[in-house]
Amino acid sequence: MTQLEYAKNNKLTPLMKRIAKEEGVNPHDLLKNIKNGSLVILKNSSRRLKKPCAVGRGVSTKINANIGTSTDKFNARDELKKLDVCIKYGADAVMDLSVGGDLKKIRREVIKNSTLPVGTVPVYELAVNATRNKNDLLAFDYKEMLDVLECQAKEGVDFFTIHSGVTIKSAEILKKNKRVLGIVSRGGAIVASWMNFHKKENPFFEYFDKIIEIAYKYDVVLSLGDGMRPGSILDANDKAQFAELRILGELALRARKKNVQVMIEGPGHVPLDKIKENVILEKRLCHNAPFYVLGPLVTDIASGYDHINASIGGALAASFGADFLCYVTPAEHLRHPSLSDVREGIIASKISAHAADIVKGNKRSIDQDRQISLARKKRNWARQVRLSIDPCKAKEYRESSRPVDNEVCTMCGGYCPIKLAGVVHR
Repeated sequence: MTQLEYAKNNKLTPLMKRIAKEEGVNPHDLLKNIKNGSLVILKNSSRRLKKPCAVGRGVSTKINANIGTSTDKFNARDELKKLDVCIKYGADAVMDLSVGGDLKKIRREVIKNSTLPVGTVPVYELAVNATRNKNDLLAFDYKEMLDVLECQAKEGVDFFTIHSGVTIKSAEILKKNKRVLGIVSRGGAIVASWMNFHKKENPFFEYFDKIIEIAYKYDVVLSLGDGMRPGSILDANDKAQFAELRILGELALRARKKNVQVMIEGPGHVPLDKIKENVILEKRLCHNAPFYVLGPLVTDIASGYDHINASIGGALAASFGADFLCYVTPAEHLRHPSLSDVREGIIASKISAHAADIVKGNKRSIDQDRQISLARKKRNWARQVRLSIDPCKAKEYRESSRPVDNEVCTMCGGYCPIKLAGVVHR
């Protein structure tokens, strides 16, 4: 049975109790939110997982970090080092987006070494296998699709991104839209190209019930991908994007009916004034399914600084109700990310999630801010460092510039307002 099926039968599982304790929430509230589909637990039923996580209503905002090889950079050891960074700096989940090298071997190593839930985009493996075996990335069929899904689920993948909303219908709407940028989703582009070449409906849509059967067998969460997400703020919230969202909402109900957990993926590039509409519409059209957003990026010109760009959009989106933030690194749009890029992306995304959780009234998040403020009041530098979102960097900065008076820092020195105010109020 899946966690959703247990919840429908009003049975609190050990996993639910564990998650509720870690989140500091009432376990019966957690069960209720799993039951109504507004919360999912990322954990393959066949896998031992140290840190399963809950995504959705009533729990803290989570962040995902992408790792994985490219066709130009396919050193598996480098990606495992990135996985270590993801774990060290507090990502809640990772996705292996590998498209270069031995995908199966890389994925198995990631699953073996990850204490966090692992997600994949199965269409990548389909395209890589087809290129390798038939010299044509579009030379695959629905049977091969189902084989890849079954294999990955059996290996222990906790959630799949499935691009089931790129259909003949939504593709037609996209054609009429005349976007600045068309499809920018890698998975969405592969699926759309396959449909155009074979003159057939998207197999991820046409055989969705078969996908549900595999997901049910292993309690894999289906993350319904936004293949039509905007890649420019000028294309945000257009008819194509929302047409896909409506399809994903219908598919979410079909999956839930079969006791499979579902979340919905979102954009992408969205200006500040359109983020709220995006989140509210997803919750309405997709029946309050957890919303998993990439960024969103609020401008198109922040190359080299897109982690900051996405952090702005992510904080706003999560404050309006988005549940899961996919990090963006400084390398976005420019190169394959380095270890440093991964670290910066994680920290920026964690700041977004934490800022939003304060708005959502998360008691633990608010208390974290209270505790570090009290440490600042007392000029307790060791505690300030320990409570910060990146203690390693905080310690490095503190030690790199030592003040004459160890109670203060070298910014204000002898004019430290907190110390001066402390004397006044004695």
